[in-house]
Amino acid sequence: MLGKGEVTEEVARKTGMRKTEAARAVDAMLETVQDALSRGDEVRLTGFGSFKVSSTRERFGRNPRTGERIRIAPSRRPSFSAGSRLVQAVKEGG
Repeated sequence: MLGKGEVTEEVARKTGMRKTEAARAVDAMLETVQDALSRGDEVRLTGFGSFKVSSTRERFGRNPRTGERIRIAPSRRPSFSAGSRLVQAVKEGG
């Protein structure tokens, strides 16, 4: 698994940026996606994928301990759909 630090190092290596510049670029990218999603916008990166917000309706469930019926509030969640080039790269292993 790659963490943010490893991603930053890869960006620096692939672009020739200093690590501090790459860290700012990675942070800016993540913040841009987060801000767009918080406004309800979709972010499409052609070939890579799309980030969007999905909404769930109010529904009812059961408390697993007591079996009591409970109300589950509606919510919004981020979701990601992989683009064709990303899917192909994963299938091919590289």
